[in-house]
This record gives sequence, C-alpha cells and structure tokens, in this order.
Amino acid sequence: MLLIFDWDGTLSNSTPKIVHCIQQAAISTGFPVLEPETILNIIGLGLPEAMHCLYPSLSDAEREQIRLSYIEHFLDNDKEPSPFFDGVIEGLERLFNAGFTMAVATSKSRRGLERILDVTQTRRFFTASRCADETASKPHPLMLHELLTELGVSKEQAIMVGDTEYDMDMARQANVGRVAVSYGAHHIDRMRSYEPVLTVDHFSEFTNWVLSRVKHP
Repeated sequence: MLLIFDWDGTLSNSTPKIVHCIQQAAISTGFPVLEPETILNIIGLGLPEAMHCLYPSLSDAEREQIRLSYIEHFLDNDKEPSPFFDGVIEGLERLFNAGFTMAVATSKSRRGLERILDVTQTRRFFTASRCADETASKPHPLMLHELLTELGVSKEQAIMVGDTEYDMDMARQANVGRVAVSYGAHHIDRMRSYEPVLTVDHFSEFTNWVLSRVKHP
C-alpha cells in the first residue's frame, strides 16, 4: 500500500508560521493584512493560486510582490523548522519499518520541500514526492496521478492523508482513499463531505489503523 502525505498541517505544525508570514508580507508590501481565518482557508493551494484567492482585486504584479515577500519572510522564520505534530515521527518510523511505501504530495515548492527534508532528516521515509511548483496545484488530481504512475501503484492501493478540503478533493478526483486529520488548517466538518475512509484527531490513530488493517504491505 502507498501512503501519501500532505506536509503543512498534516505532518508539520507549520500553519501558524504560514499565516504569520503572509501577514508580514502584506505589511512589507503595503497591502491589506488579512485575518488568520481568511489565510487558513487557502492553505493547501499552490502559492500563486493562494495569492489569487487572497487578493483577487490586485493585479498579477501586485500579487507577485506579496508572493516574493512571503517567501523571504518564510525563509527567515523557518531557520528553525516547525515542529512535527505529536506522534508523526514515531508513526512514520513504525510505518517505514513495517515496509510501507510513503510519498509526499505538498503545496510547498520543490526547493522548500528539499530543504525541510534535509533539515529534519526525514528524507529516508519517502520514496517519492510532488510539489505545487512542478505540477498542477491541489485540488487538481495530477499530483496523485503522477505519483501513482511513478511508483507503479494502482489507485485502489493508495491512501492520501491531509488536513484540508483541497487534499480531500484531490484524492476524490483521483479515486484514491482519503484520511482527514482534524488538527490542521481546515475544520474537520469541511472535509467530511468528501467521504474520507477515516478521520483522526491524532497521528497515532492513523498509524494504528493502517498497521491493523494491512499486516503485510
């Protein structure tokens, strides 16, 4: 079985940092500072798509100013990486040792994901990954289609784990099983309509569910 994970808000408790850096980018560029709830709504989208949703009345050039400022603020604030949610590292270790193939499908940039995999020393867990700047942004299913093709796995043998409705929508469009976590960016009620096979409040619940469901991956 292939286990595909979103990163921000699912594995890493990075959503507060993302919100803060978008607000700081708005201050730096002189554009309106949005409320945290508004920013949380777009977490999960690729950065250009997120900027368009947050600032639909601005020009492309103005949104690009905010985007570039956000990247600067995030790199400066992410010198100390965001912590993983409780149970994530232990869970990934258990799943890895049990022989599961794992991948990442994230709205981070390739540069950002590569950096964080190295800093957190978690690269060994993941066989493949897709980032928003090298394929279609969530909720388009291309990211999952590419991972399935690369790893030679059928959609019936894959599960997508995420914390936003964009993760759930992407997985549903790809006909991939989906697991929703309640501790990330979007309220769990927003994800229930996508009919996840499981909802969890703690990462260990997912780990235990997988290990009990599939004894021999």
